[in-house]
Amino acid sequence: MHSAIEAVGLVKTYPKDVRALTGVSFAVAEGSIFGLLGPNGAGKSTTVKILTTLTAADDGTALVAGLDVLRQPQAVRRSIGVVGQKVGVDPEATGRENLALQGDLYVMPRRDIRARADELLRRFGLDDVADRLVRTYSGGMQRKLDVAAGLMHRPRVLFLDEPTTGLDPEARAEMWAQIEQLAAEEGVTVLLTTHYLDEADRLAARLAIVDRGSVVVEGTPDELKSELRGDALVVELDGRLDGAVAALAQVPGVNETSLDGRVLRARADEGARAVPLVLAALDQAGVPVVSATVARPSLDDVYLRHAGRTFGAADREEVAA
Repeated sequence: MHSAIEAVGLVKTYPKDVRALTGVSFAVAEGSIFGLLGPNGAGKSTTVKILTTLTAADDGTALVAGLDVLRQPQAVRRSIGVVGQKVGVDPEATGRENLALQGDLYVMPRRDIRARADELLRRFGLDDVADRLVRTYSGGMQRKLDVAAGLMHRPRVLFLDEPTTGLDPEARAEMWAQIEQLAAEEGVTVLLTTHYLDEADRLAARLAIVDRGSVVVEGTPDELKSELRGDALVVELDGRLDGAVAALAQVPGVNETSLDGRVLRARADEGARAVPLVLAALDQAGVPVVSATVARPSLDDVYLRHAGRTFGAADREEVAA
């Protein structure tokens, strides 16, 4: 299968020596949904800006729809659709007018614009509000219109940058369902950036986890989780934390222990059997325990393994910075 996107060694440095990307490489198969998963500030949006010709990499190469983003930017722009983090439609125009404007920008024939707009309004459940001003739409409806606008000219590759940020759970679920249908029904390749672990797990056929400007691991969600042996053990502590990690080091079959605030995480060969031993070890060390849970590996566990900290800790680091 051919690649719709190929990124090789992308490097980007901003003023004051801020290294946004330190050599990002990945490939996206045609007609698939590919996820770039990482905390805020990991380099996802910078990668998208390079691939969509909005900024140039300092080093490395990138092909989108078989076109070089540096040498053939105009051709790349005609081949892609882009939905940014913030709503990009005009709130003072109707939904139908927004789609027609997008069609005009891509010099689509008027007949095609009308037919395509009607088709997309139906697909996204917006036909009943097509002639209302967008400022009267809910956040979820505006986001749907954003994606519809990105699809107006039938792009070969669609970039969705954090498409569900700020949506309520019901609107997120609806957007997920729409995204899942795109690759199959439109034949479009979707590159999705997200900092939601469940979103990447649900939507991406394949994903790359990005941390501090580089890809730390790539694969299907199931492949990445299956590489982690045993169960994930999570213990919430109360009060004294000293000695917690050392206490678990003495428990057979428990490894990869780390402390994130008051949450102690580890991997256990047999989680259910390990819990009593872990609780006994912590009690002996004088470390109070609030709760202990066992679960199958998650993408957060994958991130912890390859980035050296939990996803939540990485997000907090970025906020603090």
